[in-house]
Amino acid sequence: MNRMNGKVALITGGAAGIGLKASKLFAEEGAIVYALDISDKALDSLKNEKLSDGCPGRVIGKKLDVSCAADVEKAVEEIFATHGRIDCLVNNAGITSDAQLIKMTEDAFDRVIKVNLKGVFLMSQAVARKMVEQEFGSIVNTTSIVGVQGNFGQTNYSAAKAGVIGMTYTWMRELGRKGVRVNAVAPGYTMTEMLATVPEKVIRMLEEKTPMQRLGQPEEVAQLYLFLCSDESSYITGQVIGIDGGLKL
Repeated sequence: MNRMNGKVALITGGAAGIGLKASKLFAEEGAIVYALDISDKALDSLKNEKLSDGCPGRVIGKKLDVSCAADVEKAVEEIFATHGRIDCLVNNAGITSDAQLIKMTEDAFDRVIKVNLKGVFLMSQAVARKMVEQEFGSIVNTTSIVGVQGNFGQTNYSAAKAGVIGMTYTWMRELGRKGVRVNAVAPGYTMTEMLATVPEKVIRMLEEKTPMQRLGQPEEVAQLYLFLCSDESSYITGQVIGIDGGLKL
């Protein structure tokens, strides 16, 4: 039995990294997936991604800047008009621009907040309007252990991810009576493009810091997204779920 059979799923940052793993996994479980991404390179690569033979779902790449309100509204309206429903939204898109507090530029701060916090707000607002109208839906926000514990050199990223947690709790209270669930996923150190340029000795240090002695894999986070968007989690809302190999929120 496919867990997402016939569902319409929107995944931001859905053409690369964790988002790509999630897009393919959701399609394998029967969903019509819109992989929303700002990267032309990632969207081009997405066209060459292969799904399994007989895959019950499909992945549709669509360019979108989640920080632009007009573009977000247009995309959501188009998708809803095409299918008459939006079952789930995964706010996965995110960027980093690290520097210590005394060296961080205003532009670096604003860029990360614009995508990682404002983008989540804009996407969720547009999709929630449709979900309230249809009286069902699941929103999954990607935060981070950094949003709780902070991290050296990540004032902007930590602030955005902490804000996502606050919005998750608020939306759970506002939308629950309308049949809309809102949860957050808080990955620990996960082997994504963001860590691709990190020196090997730093990777080893992160592994040693993690009780399970390894980094997370993108597909493990994607599996949690899938669970929270499926009917298997129908009574779960307002939760911030760590997936961090034992690092504590």
